[in-house]
Amino acid sequence: MGRYYNGDIEGKFWFAIQDSNDADFFGCEGRPPSVLEYDFDEDEHLDDINKGIDKCLTELGEFKEKIDSYFEEHNGYNDETMSNDFNIPVDKLKDLLRWYARLELGEKILKYVLEHGECRFEAELE
Repeated sequence: MGRYYNGDIEGKFWFAIQDSNDADFFGCEGRPPSVLEYDFDEDEHLDDINKGIDKCLTELGEFKEKIDSYFEEHNGYNDETMSNDFNIPVDKLKDLLRWYARLELGEKILKYVLEHGECRFEAELE
């Protein structure tokens, strides 16, 4: 079972890593109650989206390429195995994966906004 977001962009939130309101990070707050509704607009949110992506990249640092490579070779992950491969504690790994999942979401939002001028989607609540 998982939580999804759908609309102009679609995807699945990372289990035990990513909150349903993760898109708030990119400058537009979701509206509850049963789902969070997001309406990103190029004129209003483009700077915040880019700042959010830059922050994700900064937080990931050198691990961005390592995580990219890991997921090119693996279809999933195990906390302990991945933390051993990266030689970092599990809590640090989970923090990095939160930033990585957030970056993936932000890049989807950015791509759609640049192509269409806006991006609307709903995110299921936990």
